[in-house]
Amino acid sequence: MVAEPEGPEPEGEGPEQAEGPGQSGRKPTSDEAHSAFAPPTVPARPEPPAEEHPTSEFAVPAGVAPPGTSEEDQPTSEFATPTGVAETAGAAETEGSAFAPPSTYSARHSPPAFTPAEGVPLVTLTKDAPWQDRMRTMLRMPVGERPVPEAVQRHEEGGPAVPRVLDLTLRIGELLLAGGEGAEDVEAAMFAISRSYGLDRCEPTVTFTLLSITYQPSLVDDPVTANRTVRRRATDYTRLAAVFRLVHDISSPESEVSLEEAYRRLAEIRRNRHPYSGWVLTVASGLLAGAASVLVGGDVLVFLAAAVSAMLGDRLAWVCAGRGLPEFYQFVAAALAPAAMAVALTLSPLDVRASAVITGGLFALIPGRALVAGVQDGLTGFYITAAARLLEVGYLIVAIVIGVLSVLYLGLALGAGLTPETALHSVERPEVQLLAAMALSLCFAVLLQQERNTVLLVTLNGGVAWSVYGALALTADIPTVAATAIAAGLVGLFGQMLSRYRYASALPYVTAAIGPLLPGSATYFGLLAIARGELNNGLASLSKAAALALAIAIGVNLGSEMFRLFLRVPGVGEPAPRRKAAKRTRGF
Repeated sequence: MVAEPEGPEPEGEGPEQAEGPGQSGRKPTSDEAHSAFAPPTVPARPEPPAEEHPTSEFAVPAGVAPPGTSEEDQPTSEFATPTGVAETAGAAETEGSAFAPPSTYSARHSPPAFTPAEGVPLVTLTKDAPWQDRMRTMLRMPVGERPVPEAVQRHEEGGPAVPRVLDLTLRIGELLLAGGEGAEDVEAAMFAISRSYGLDRCEPTVTFTLLSITYQPSLVDDPVTANRTVRRRATDYTRLAAVFRLVHDISSPESEVSLEEAYRRLAEIRRNRHPYSGWVLTVASGLLAGAASVLVGGDVLVFLAAAVSAMLGDRLAWVCAGRGLPEFYQFVAAALAPAAMAVALTLSPLDVRASAVITGGLFALIPGRALVAGVQDGLTGFYITAAARLLEVGYLIVAIVIGVLSVLYLGLALGAGLTPETALHSVERPEVQLLAAMALSLCFAVLLQQERNTVLLVTLNGGVAWSVYGALALTADIPTVAATAIAAGLVGLFGQMLSRYRYASALPYVTAAIGPLLPGSATYFGLLAIARGELNNGLASLSKAAALALAIAIGVNLGSEMFRLFLRVPGVGEPAPRRKAAKRTRGF
């Protein structure tokens, strides 16, 4: 063993390398003896004297307090709680649901709320009442105030199939709207279907050509919206009655109609043919025109002339429809034949009342169905649909005016002696005119493709309308417009009673019954006066025709509303649930 040379301790060696007690003569442990993962031993460097410490020129001088120790140098937020003020427990409100009541709300110390003097009415829906009244009542209520629905029809365990229910609702609403049903009744039917299958938060919307329905599962879920466009309109009251029966069965708890069964019945309704063929409709239009000509004073010859001209006009309109021409030109073509027949009879040596021939032809063309539906939609608050329906009526009337005036101008140029004549002679033969009015209603019902078991009822309703009108206007000397409105009101009242008895639509019992009240003669005399150059008389007569048409529409709607106002639940004897009015505007 070689001894280490004596000398001063090398600078930089730490105490680990110095010889201590009990370690004299031992060789220091080599660095290779340590683990590769152990931190290397760093020898302690002796602390230099104070004067040898290098200082930064940015260092804080000795005796000066470092920054941040004084209160003025510590920046604080203006929203921070001052020192010495204890934080209130729960002052910071945790974020929660938007629909949860605030933490400061207390049911015992709730803010005062306005309560009407009569209290908040409790809405009760009687199951014995017709589904139309129950659905109208709920549709006019806010969503939060509607009673919780009881699903009438069973569905899958996972809940109702929302897309299929919405699709079925739209398809049924399309058939009703295309058949001429009012917008309010279409919305009520759509709401009844969706509610019967368990979709309570539904909002149906009906316009003239678009149907839409929105379903929202809850207040925090995204809504589901579906819509359907009505492109074709066909007058078939048999199909309309079948759809009403389907809606009644779906909304009734006594019958079980699954979604598959409802789709099957809807497909059958679509596939069913019209109860009357095209030639039967042509003959019915001719008989309608003949009955209308007798109603305004015509004889047998006038009856035959009006019937033949109306059938020719109907066939001409069918030809135009087969060529794809719009309905406007179809009405122009249909109005040409009666006017041409009247001019030809005037130029002939026969003594024929030409005015009765043209008036009878106009009775078969005046769009009374669309007029009644348009005014009803306006009175119930569906202004967009009402404006569209009335615009359609305006176009059809303009088409009739063009067709008749073009022939009248030609007849006057040829020297036809067309002069205004008395329209009605009800005092001389009331029995004949009553039979003519009933025949007119019957033919009108056939043109509307009504069910055969409803034709007799609507024929009797038309006879009642004409009897009341004749008694008021011709016997009691009541103004024509007022007498027409009263007679139309009775038609609406009886039609609503018959529809509730059969759980069907009121249109089949109302539309054909107002046929004898249509302003055919006033329309003809107005057009004749314009053709003769008497503009003031013509406009006055056309204004009277418009007033009579509005009286018919308003009377029908008022009669229906009066029946609903005093409706009593069958077998209970209590008034039906109060139906809230459609408060759209208040006038201030």
